[in-house]
Amino acid sequence: MFGARCLLLALRPCSSAPCPKPAQAAKLRVREALGAQEVNRDIKVQGWVRSVRSQKEVLFLHINDGSSLESLQVVADPTLEHRDLTFGSAVEVQGKLVKSLHRMQNVELKAENIRVVGPCDTLMFPFKPRERQPLEYSRQFPHLRCRTNTLSSLLRVRSEATAAIHSFFKDNGYVHVHTPIITSNDCEGAGELFHVRTSNKVQEPGENSHFFNVPAFLTVSGQLHLEVMAGAFTQVFTFGPTFRAENSQSRRHLAEFYMVEAEMSFTESLQDIIQVMEDLFKTVTSIVLSKCPQDVELFHKYVSPAQKVRTDAEEQIHNWGSDLQTEHEKYLVKHCSEIPVFVVNYPYDLKPFYMRDNEDGPQRTVAAVDLLVPGIGELCGGSLREERPHFLQSRLARLGLADAYQWYLDLRQFGSAPHGGFGMGFERYLQCILGVDNIKDVIPFPRFPHSCLL
Repeated sequence: MFGARCLLLALRPCSSAPCPKPAQAAKLRVREALGAQEVNRDIKVQGWVRSVRSQKEVLFLHINDGSSLESLQVVADPTLEHRDLTFGSAVEVQGKLVKSLHRMQNVELKAENIRVVGPCDTLMFPFKPRERQPLEYSRQFPHLRCRTNTLSSLLRVRSEATAAIHSFFKDNGYVHVHTPIITSNDCEGAGELFHVRTSNKVQEPGENSHFFNVPAFLTVSGQLHLEVMAGAFTQVFTFGPTFRAENSQSRRHLAEFYMVEAEMSFTESLQDIIQVMEDLFKTVTSIVLSKCPQDVELFHKYVSPAQKVRTDAEEQIHNWGSDLQTEHEKYLVKHCSEIPVFVVNYPYDLKPFYMRDNEDGPQRTVAAVDLLVPGIGELCGGSLREERPHFLQSRLARLGLADAYQWYLDLRQFGSAPHGGFGMGFERYLQCILGVDNIKDVIPFPRFPHSCLL
């Protein structure tokens, strides 16, 4: 112990003055550099080359690292050019951040050193500089399309929208719940389920054919699990992946997508649910527009096609007892001056067992609501839940589900309260605010029938 103490003392410098450290360049993201108020300082940026332009006396680069739509212009001596310095290459640039003389930009980086971290074979690279490829073309390259302006803008918007959704619910007193991805329940009752099985094809003698002893599926909704949690936490929400085995190649369906779902106890009014839907939509959209103005503008200006709305559905809408199709939903929105519209009180026989019976005579309805938006149709769907045990028991018995949902009946036996909730398709929300025609273009890795790239 004594020897160790002497060794530490011996290693101390004899002067109390601190040792000078060599000045290091501050490492900045491109977004930080573009917004910097302080210039004439040494910085370092890392990113990918979006363009290279070599002149006799100066070399111009544009560097982007995904933090913003706008790239940082780099000005360098032509002697710093390297044969691997091409469009798409990964680079590290060190130099001085200075005021730009160009009226379209505030700052630029005067390079002192350019290091190519990873070269890019421009002949083989599927995206070319100054080319705007169709979204269908980009979809073929899920491992590379995030490097395009369109997809990088989409992913920034998606990230901000995700954060805004969590912030909205947190600010309003909701508890976030991770509902299971593997479940034994079919919440929607439509039968469009992915069955979960083990990869082991050889079954041992006497071995149960089900890993969980019961059939298991990928979830189509976290609603039923949220109803469990709403019996203890009053207001809960979940935000995660859901799955539908619907064999559709349409522009509005995916096999894997994200759902925002909320459940509120002690609510007896459908209007309460409608108000939360409206507040969520307005709040999140306001935040996205304020945080990502350039990214949203890119879509509205260059990407979004004109929405085409069929107007031949009016006759069919009046057929009582028929469910609304996409054409009907779009027609209703158009009829209401292309603004979001709520549709309430759907026919009883069209909706799942958990929706509350309105007890309203021969044309029996349930307390359900859908939010329809321009260009998309249904964005949110919700309802009051049937909290009365005898109503629920009777309906489950008629459907032959009483045994499978005994636990759901138990919830009504032990301290039940009137409650309700809703779900919002996250990808459809992004389609709505950005005007994107195909849902496959608002998710990084789209999964749909006959396509699971990567």
